[in-house]
Amino acid sequence: MKKLIFFCVLLCNFVLFSQENDKKGAWKKTGKISFTMNQSGFSNWQPGGDNAFSGNINFNYDFNYEKNGWLFDNKIIAALGISAVEDEDTKKTDDRLEFNSILGRAFTKTWNFSFLTNFKTQFIDGHDYTDDFDGDNLQYPVSGFFKPAYLSFGPGFFWKKSDDLSVNFAPITSKFTFLNGEVWEFNDDPLQFESSKDIEMYGVAPGEDLLYDFGLNIRAYYRTEIMKNISIENILTFYSDYLDNPQNVDVDYTLNVVMKINDVFSTNFTFQGVYDDNSFSGLQIKENFGVAISYNF
Repeated sequence: MKKLIFFCVLLCNFVLFSQENDKKGAWKKTGKISFTMNQSGFSNWQPGGDNAFSGNINFNYDFNYEKNGWLFDNKIIAALGISAVEDEDTKKTDDRLEFNSILGRAFTKTWNFSFLTNFKTQFIDGHDYTDDFDGDNLQYPVSGFFKPAYLSFGPGFFWKKSDDLSVNFAPITSKFTFLNGEVWEFNDDPLQFESSKDIEMYGVAPGEDLLYDFGLNIRAYYRTEIMKNISIENILTFYSDYLDNPQNVDVDYTLNVVMKINDVFSTNFTFQGVYDDNSFSGLQIKENFGVAISYNF
């Protein structure tokens, strides 16, 4: 049922769009795959050290259509990173799967009636490697695929100056939080993991697998090249739930900086800051930096 809702919303977008897409239109497609790796090895190294490997793969793909007053902007973001240190558990350093789609019909040169769809989750289980727990942390995933997953959709207004600058306002957005399976949270007081069957997790009530919110969604996008071979991409989303504490605005901001070295190598920096009091009562921060092998298509 949960996946059916998601695919039905996507189908509505494609069906509406196909009415104006019987002929080949003005598609613009850009994508990038990058792989960042770090490795350390030691043999009889007296100062000491552990053999280690870390790798991160990122996928960023845009496919946009614009013709006869219709536009269809789509973006896929995917990332997965792992870190392996000798005699320690393999840990993930990044995990993201997100799809954004906006279907629009122009009523001025830059303004459009729009319908927004956003879906995000992650690929694999994540764990809390707290040192205080006397047990096997791998038995207690704190997240995973569809644990949780978020689906938002709703009509609104889309202001698009160019492919590099746009803002979408969706004042009546439905948002679903899915929790497909058991996840855990570490409790510092009894020094144990507690299950989503017993406590609220990601805003979903104990033992439940779905949370429905209804509110305002604002999404802004800005990309620029600050100097030759250095580009900056900003993605900012605000969400306010009308049904529960609308003053507690969820914020999700992503900054991607790419410093191109040549056609193959680049230096990449990614920063993501999230505030969502349903998942954590504070600011969540993630950043990745490294030299990457990249392929543009």
